Amino acid sequence: MFEKLKLLEERYEEISEKLMDPDIINDNDQYKNLMKEYKNLTPIVEKFREYKAAKESFDEAKELLDNGGMDKDFKEMVQMEYEENREKMDSFFEGLKILLLPKDPNDDRNVIIEIRGGAGGEEASLFANSLYRMYSMYAEAKGWKMEVLNANETELGGFKEISFSIDGDGAYSRFKYESGVHRVQRVPETESQGRVHTSTVTVAVLPEADDVDVEINPTDLKIDVFRASGAGGQHINKTESAVRITYLPTNLVVECQDERSQYKNKDKAMKVLRSRILEDMQKKQDDKIASQRRSQVGTGDRSERIRTYNYPEGRLSDHRIGLTIYRLEYILNGNLDEVFDALATADQAAKLSMQEE
Repeated sequence: MFEKLKLLEERYEEISEKLMDPDIINDNDQYKNLMKEYKNLTPIVEKFREYKAAKESFDEAKELLDNGGMDKDFKEMVQMEYEENREKMDSFFEGLKILLLPKDPNDDRNVIIEIRGGAGGEEASLFANSLYRMYSMYAEAKGWKMEVLNANETELGGFKEISFSIDGDGAYSRFKYESGVHRVQRVPETESQGRVHTSTVTVAVLPEADDVDVEINPTDLKIDVFRASGAGGQHINKTESAVRITYLPTNLVVECQDERSQYKNKDKAMKVLRSRILEDMQKKQDDKIASQRRSQVGTGDRSERIRTYNYPEGRLSDHRIGLTIYRLEYILNGNLDEVFDALATADQAAKLSMQEE
């Protein structure tokens, strides 16, 4: 491990020098790639240097204690330094093990999120809107850009389905654990008896694909145009601006009708299509290492019930990691870092455990 860390530190220094080279600065692609590698190496190298500094102080204190010949007060001070730096070394060592875990190659990508009402009719559609609002508020707090790609609204202001993109540094690394079935328990506004109903919403989180990630043969596409429709007659276009694209090899269908321009709708639909194809390619690859996938916190199974939002108790429960938080309204207002951090920590622990087996 320490030999690897030394090599990474040497690479870090090498990149640091290259980033000051005018020829590289003028080469946008090379400069961008080096900056990305430099950014990924920075936390590892910084932690390694903290470890080395603590070890140096630990070794000095140990040498003084081994040699003896100190008065009582000085010995107590050295002993304290010895213990403090030993604890620091242990902490930095554990941190380095986590930083050296294989990184998800999608973590730095933007995301496309698809939310669909499941069991529960109109109440499920209304909760789909609640989840959309929650994710929107989180993205806004991070300063990330959000764009609706397609939306199918209901009369009461819910969504039968909505898909949207979030552009931001590390967006996928934060949202990737949200895929699955979200269950809500609350009294619907339409319920006169005050009974608690249970409804479900499915969420899919896709890493946004670049053009170079997925090659699509135009002959594999069937493109249909139709008139967009909206709830209660709203947003209904008189022209055929909505676009439906079918990817013939797998019969995958993507629709977009949010824009009034047919060309913009087609661009957005292709954006979703590429991301879905990329997700399918990666899922097939993941299935080859299914044992590893099972040992980690789920990130892709849309049929897995992952979370319950219980309104009467003000409770959020994530069933994968046994997390329970009694601040539901706070979470629904976009304050998701506590949940996301707990999921990431659990995933890291699972990966570390698997490495040590």
